[in-house]
Amino acid sequence: MKKLILILLLPLALSTKAQLLVDTHNDAISNQLITGADLGKLQPIGNFDLVRAKQGGLNAQIFSIWCSGQYSKGTAYAMANREIDSLYSLINRHPDMIAMVTTPKQLTKAVKQNKLAALIGVEGGHMIEDSIGYVDLLTKRGMAYLTLTWNNSTSWATSAADETTKGDSLKHKGLTDYGKQIVHHLNDLGVMVDVSHVGEQTFYDVIATSTKPVIASHSCAWTLNKNRRNMKDAQLQALAKNDGVIFVNFYSGFVDSTYAQKEGTFIRAHRPELDSLIKIYKDRDLATERLSAIHKAESDMVRPPLSMLIKHIDYIAKLIGVEHVGIGSDFDGSESFPQEMDSVADYPKIKTELLKLGYSKKDVAKIFGGNFIRVFKANKR
Repeated sequence: MKKLILILLLPLALSTKAQLLVDTHNDAISNQLITGADLGKLQPIGNFDLVRAKQGGLNAQIFSIWCSGQYSKGTAYAMANREIDSLYSLINRHPDMIAMVTTPKQLTKAVKQNKLAALIGVEGGHMIEDSIGYVDLLTKRGMAYLTLTWNNSTSWATSAADETTKGDSLKHKGLTDYGKQIVHHLNDLGVMVDVSHVGEQTFYDVIATSTKPVIASHSCAWTLNKNRRNMKDAQLQALAKNDGVIFVNFYSGFVDSTYAQKEGTFIRAHRPELDSLIKIYKDRDLATERLSAIHKAESDMVRPPLSMLIKHIDYIAKLIGVEHVGIGSDFDGSESFPQEMDSVADYPKIKTELLKLGYSKKDVAKIFGGNFIRVFKANKR
């Protein structure tokens, strides 16, 4: 009788098995240093906490370790470690909910234990302060990927912001010989090379240099929104040829070409209030996010529909294959996201929309986590 019951329950167990979901970019840790929030508990503001992550079916999160270009030699690496310390503190406070992982095997183990697998992405090559030794030390602390630049260039790699605004005034464009040495060293260490934020020349230099698949941890399609942070078709095709993956960013400004103008109108209407919030939070993006929460009904009108985000995923999948696209939300790193995407609890809505478009469950499984696992494993070989 027990065997019969087990046989009858087996199909149900298989059908309700949680689908692996990996998000490759989230800035909650950077914000935590400012707000002091305990992300192990449900938060009234922001996009991420461990409670809502569970609700959204999130299995693995790469936490961004970030500081602006105002930090440089003598300060940037220290800030990186301060944020990593904060992440480890969160894990130590909630060991039953979250675990640090540095390998695919550890990730699988954490998921089986019903814990969120936490990984580290260092967002900005300036945080290594031109030191390969710092690359080694950050890797020992858990760095899974290094974003070669943020908006600011380094001495060895140029950013999208600088390549598009500074032009001929740049001392160099793309990767220098030292930059190529850093890429090779990351390959040797099994650390993924992240090309979000880098300039086109740097991108193509990376593709020509890396011996492992590379990632774009949080970018969108340039054809749908001609923003310098988005990737052109030729770049996407080169990334696919490299067997890499682009993880689609949820930020309204990258998703919707009309967002900047609408957001500007909203900001001008509340300028004095925003200035006051900036004084409190010492961070413009966080202050703008709080302003949007205060005037939610009004700011919601500025947000693009969820369908626009889905179009970016669909466009990229059709252009270069479903094997080369994933999820890189940028939650807590921007002031606005598409309607219906308020927090990490809302990922299932993306799955629903993709299934409506005719994507198979197998396709969705690749987008939600399978493609990341493939690239993660390939870099560790």
